[in-house]
Amino acid sequence: MAKQGLVDVQKADPTILVELKYSTTDNFVGKDVYGDLTRAYMQPMAAEKLTKASKYLQAHHPNLRLLVYDAARPRSAQWKLWNALPELSENERRKYVADPRIGSIHNYGCAVDLTVATADGKALDMGTKYDFFGELAYPSREKQLLQSGKLTRQQIDNRQILRTAMRQGGFTPIEYEWWHFNSLSREKAKMMFRIVD
Repeated sequence: MAKQGLVDVQKADPTILVELKYSTTDNFVGKDVYGDLTRAYMQPMAAEKLTKASKYLQAHHPNLRLLVYDAARPRSAQWKLWNALPELSENERRKYVADPRIGSIHNYGCAVDLTVATADGKALDMGTKYDFFGELAYPSREKQLLQSGKLTRQQIDNRQILRTAMRQGGFTPIEYEWWHFNSLSREKAKMMFRIVD
């Protein structure tokens, strides 16, 4: 990744915490997909935005840190994630895992999956775990989920802390996953960068 000009986000900002979920068995596949990839890499412009989000978060919540679960993802790993959901139709699957034939914004080093944690690395309660497939994870459904008692005010407030910091950094959230943020569109990523294989 470094050869392609991507930067280690912890070199850009050492206060950002990293625990790549696909380098562990604590993910929806239940196995280590990344092997020896344990550092979070992003395109320099995306890492810069993440640093900005991190600074904003700490200025407003000095005891909190960004905790990165996934950043640049090789396309070989994208295939493993795609193939791990055979029970879903391709259409349904695309909500959660980008089609590797097209490529994910992660494959360009322009997306990040993350949460907010205490300074010692304890993740805040967001109402679901990372990579939860279902409407409980949808930012677009939070109001109804609060009204029906499926999410608490605290869980939504925690998500709001994350979203506010990431928006301040220049990232865009998506509809189906509270943890996923794009530094630019897939079209722009494709024009500007080469896919990480």
